[in-house]
Amino acid sequence: MSETCKTNTKPLPIKERVKTWTFWKPVFFTVLGGIGGFLYYHFVGCASGTCAITSNPYASIAFGGFLGYFLVNRPCAC
Repeated sequence: MSETCKTNTKPLPIKERVKTWTFWKPVFFTVLGGIGGFLYYHFVGCASGTCAITSNPYASIAFGGFLGYFLVNRPCAC
């Protein structure tokens, strides 16, 4: 006989959910990725202005934040 995994299906209230690491982990890594994107723009960048991501600081920050978020919350992870 195989036992099924029993999980708590009742969601936590928002005040308790905000106190957990599972709530803050995507926020933390999105901000960290945005900082990394800005640092990449600042130190590596694109001098000619033809690069789509690295020639604009806002695009670099958004792309870095996007990568930081998806490193933590991979859509295909089990």
